[in-house]
Amino acid sequence: MKGRATAGSKNAKARRRKAKGRCSARLVNLRPRSDANAREQLEQSRRELKEALEHQAAMSEVLDLISRTPTNVQPVFDAIIESAVRLCDAVFGVVWRYDGELLHYAASHNFTRAVLDRILKIYPKRPDRSIAAGRSILDGRIAHVPDMLADPEYGHELALAGNWRASVAVPMLHEGKVVGAVSIGKAESGPFSPRQIQLLTTFAAQAVIAIENARLLNELRDSLQQQTATADVLKVISRSTFDLQAVLNTLVESAARLCEAYDAAIWQPDGKRLLLLAHHGPIRVESLPLLRGTAAGRAFLDGQTVHITDLQSEAREYPESSENARRWGFHTILCVPLMREGVAIGTIALRRTEAQPFTERQVALLQTFADQAVIAIENVRLFEAEQQRTRELSESLEQQTATSEVLKVISSSPGELEPVFNALLANAIRICEATFGNLLLFEGSAFRAVAVQGEESYNDYLRRNPVIDLRESPGVPLDRIAKTKQVVHVPDLRTDA
Repeated sequence: MKGRATAGSKNAKARRRKAKGRCSARLVNLRPRSDANAREQLEQSRRELKEALEHQAAMSEVLDLISRTPTNVQPVFDAIIESAVRLCDAVFGVVWRYDGELLHYAASHNFTRAVLDRILKIYPKRPDRSIAAGRSILDGRIAHVPDMLADPEYGHELALAGNWRASVAVPMLHEGKVVGAVSIGKAESGPFSPRQIQLLTTFAAQAVIAIENARLLNELRDSLQQQTATADVLKVISRSTFDLQAVLNTLVESAARLCEAYDAAIWQPDGKRLLLLAHHGPIRVESLPLLRGTAAGRAFLDGQTVHITDLQSEAREYPESSENARRWGFHTILCVPLMREGVAIGTIALRRTEAQPFTERQVALLQTFADQAVIAIENVRLFEAEQQRTRELSESLEQQTATSEVLKVISSSPGELEPVFNALLANAIRICEATFGNLLLFEGSAFRAVAVQGEESYNDYLRRNPVIDLRESPGVPLDRIAKTKQVVHVPDLRTDA
């Protein structure tokens, strides 16, 4: 029995050694494959990171060009199409402009001279479905042609001339309106990847930003040039180019003096009344009813000059003005409407104490003063509108510059979050005109401060106490953010319970 037990034990040990050997062999066989998978995943991650950094660098370059050449879109278009071709593994690319009727060539990359000459001879022309850009503009959406030669609508002759097989075009949209397209192509047939199409979409959006910035700045420049030319005329009346009240005060004083009237006034409508904008003379009336029974009201309502020699005797035709004439002791009145694009925006009036009509020269002179008043009013309105647009444009450029700065930080420190967080926070504080700020990450039931900028005491406090546990502070703004996942705006923390 003992011998058999010993033999059995030896057999069991042998079986265990044999099984262990098989397991070791399997582990040895599996290890190289596992290592290969890990290396492949690591290489894939490195490629994706490199690609993401290249995309960010290209976008940063475009934004930088927009801020440096705000009135010239050509360098931006050139940079966009070069980056699009390079990053999307394409062989050519084109930026197209669309004016609502014709398709215009704007920029390209990697065209042969022969192909480019051919395109310049064909365009501008109406968009059609023979190229991807034409389809994108006509349909207002992405046009993807995986195989040009297999597409019966595509222009095979042009594709063969350029040795192209696949193309994709993304429309450039501004407020829902197509203003152009960005298209790329490659030599082999097959679709572009979703990542490449998304990148092309981003470039198209940046092209729209460049176009709008240039348009706004050029319109502003043209408008200011027109305002300067108008100011030269108004200098005859006043040196206060954009001080409307000073211009109108000088205008009524000049009108009364040169037309030999005892007073002059400019009125503008406000609901059912005419309100006084400027006045020169002994009797000042702040408002009049906007009725046909007043000379100023009828001039405004009819858009016609009203000239009455003796208003005191016109009680039937002008009951309100006739009563005012007797009350204030004047007889003759001349009212000229202020006309802008065929629509009355006010009226200018002259009065005389004696019943003596104004001469034709004086009537013509008052009409000139009326025109100058319209110019002054419109000039100031346009100037204020342009100032507002300039402020909006300045804010837009400032935001784009801030975005560019953050992208540069991301591209220059891909493995570091702290400089990115600090750059984001610094730009947010500056652009939003805040005095302090912090950037916090949500971790379970608490927020942790990862960037903070403000007064030193505030910074020190959050550095010492970076974690804000919401279980200890229910109802605070951060707690509301965590629960609602929406923006929380508290105008006055001291009054928020």
